[in-house]
Amino acid sequence: MTRFEVAKTFLDRFEVHQAGGRTILEYWIPAEDLGELNQNIVGRIEVVAEYH
Repeated sequence: MTRFEVAKTFLDRFEVHQAGGRTILEYWIPAEDLGELNQNIVGRIEVVAEYH
């Protein structure tokens, strides 16, 4: 599992959706926008968990 920050100006274009439980919220970003998402990552990408 990874954790990273994304520029707010990019995320503001997308709606937050509930996915699963009440506390699970996520941005739904279309595949065609993933290149732009990558360009808007701020700082480092951290590995916070591994599952084997």
